[in-house]
Amino acid sequence: MPLDFTKHFVAMPTEFKLRNNTACSWKVTVKLMNDRVTLDQGWASYAAVHQIKIGYMVMFNLLTPDTLKVIIFDDDGIEVIIKCGKHDEAFAAKE
Repeated sequence: MPLDFTKHFVAMPTEFKLRNNTACSWKVTVKLMNDRVTLDQGWASYAAVHQIKIGYMVMFNLLTPDTLKVIIFDDDGIEVIIKCGKHDEAFAAKE
């Protein structure tokens, strides 16, 4: 994210909560690097769990000073919906 992103904050948070389209939350740390705000610890595992691939578009919307809504679009422009483990467990068939 461009450094101008920081102008929206009184103090830049050191951590963001990422919230996706299924209301799951994920914490990532924030780091300033090469004049950019980067998502650091937690982002790689978020990207892996949510199956973000090269060619996908990721859109961030600031909900609160420390929460970003994340919307992921595949390379065809279709919104990707990935359920969290706890959601899968909640809807799993009971034997």
